[in-house]
Amino acid sequence: MDAAIDSFCQLFPEGTFLAQLMCVRAMVGLILVGLTCGLVGSLVVGSRMAFFSDALAHCAFAGVSIGFLIFEVIKVPLGLADDRFWWWVTPLMVVFGAAVGLGVSAVRQRTSLGNDAVIGVFFAGSLGIAATLSQAISSRKVFSLEEFLFGDPLLIQSGQICLLAVVFAATATFLYFGFNGLVLGSFNASLARSRAVPIDWLQTGFVVLLAVVINVCLRVVGVLLINALLIVPAAIAMNVSSNLRRMFWTTVCCSVGLSVIGQVLSWEIQIRAEVPVGISGVIVTLAVIVFLATLPFARRSRHSA
Repeated sequence: MDAAIDSFCQLFPEGTFLAQLMCVRAMVGLILVGLTCGLVGSLVVGSRMAFFSDALAHCAFAGVSIGFLIFEVIKVPLGLADDRFWWWVTPLMVVFGAAVGLGVSAVRQRTSLGNDAVIGVFFAGSLGIAATLSQAISSRKVFSLEEFLFGDPLLIQSGQICLLAVVFAATATFLYFGFNGLVLGSFNASLARSRAVPIDWLQTGFVVLLAVVINVCLRVVGVLLINALLIVPAAIAMNVSSNLRRMFWTTVCCSVGLSVIGQVLSWEIQIRAEVPVGISGVIVTLAVIVFLATLPFARRSRHSA
């Protein structure tokens, strides 16, 4: 893959954006992240799961803490190098996130507490585990806390791009077969069950899928910003869309478009103004600005309805 990207870069004048191997590799990764987050974003917002997805993102703190301790125990007996850290820890983060998501769903069905209360309890528990283990992982020789929190697309490698491509393909496949059932279940679960839609299995699968998407994509945009990329493009799409189909495709286009434009904008700021800025931060800030700019369209849609 690096050879193909390098051949592409050689087509452009030296010193330009597309002539930089790291920039093009980061753009490919951001496009895949944008596509994946865009596919699930409309369902997250439409099903009012924004706080839920935020909780899953913050559970990554506990997941990486547990993974770090396990990695420190097994790396010497198994002869693992430090650069293999994320390949061993990411599956553990996914499993932990999925367990938290399924735990929230199970408790929510067995208690009269509101969704936000149940999510808040698991949210607090996950951060409590991370805080408990904070001293044990204080060395952090195998990963950067700043990179984990805010991400750095320029550091993405070919292996990560391949993993993102697999996650995107799995997400697209799942939604191709289950999107209509998930939408129907979010509006009227009883009606979905009466039509023999396996809503419980679909919701469980979506929770696991969301955990996979969040924990894989956060390596690119950071744990604190991944939820913004899931929520803000969908909120923009909701402002300007008149039906669910249009909202879905607008979310995907916004997520990809904002990711690419944000990266190019950060490059221009650093090259022309000589001000170092984070790519992920520029993408999310740009997305919020676009959201605010589309608010008048949302009010107009409500008045016309």
